[in-house]
Amino acid sequence: MGRTTGLVIDLQKEAPNVVTEPKFRELLAQGYQAEVLCRSDAYYKSAVWYGAWVLRVVDREGTFERLLVNIPRRVTGEPEVAIKVFKTINGLTTFMARMGFTHIHVPLLEGGRSSLALPTEVMERIRKEITQAGAASDNDG
Repeated sequence: MGRTTGLVIDLQKEAPNVVTEPKFRELLAQGYQAEVLCRSDAYYKSAVWYGAWVLRVVDREGTFERLLVNIPRRVTGEPEVAIKVFKTINGLTTFMARMGFTHIHVPLLEGGRSSLALPTEVMERIRKEITQAGAASDNDG
């Protein structure tokens, strides 16, 4: 399976412009799009495509964009946030399938980008799951 690595970013500068997986999925369910950005040319080796891809969630107007990051962790005093970088198409495809995508388009050249939207029925299912999870947590308190 594909691995992900992280590019460490300055939390003070970038925190408002990033999302973790749960928020990424929630925004996709609200109709935002996922944008796949190719950070380095892809190459094929031993039946696997390698490269560097990052994801961001964007609105249709292009006024809202947030990079997907790994869950913040504390190494020293400050939380360390790292952009989630997918190193193989297999890893990217697996993640996108978990988010609910039924097909993906992956740019292979550095600088390439592709926008993807969840199918309507998947958005509705995720919204329902989020609502049910929220109701369950309200009942726990």
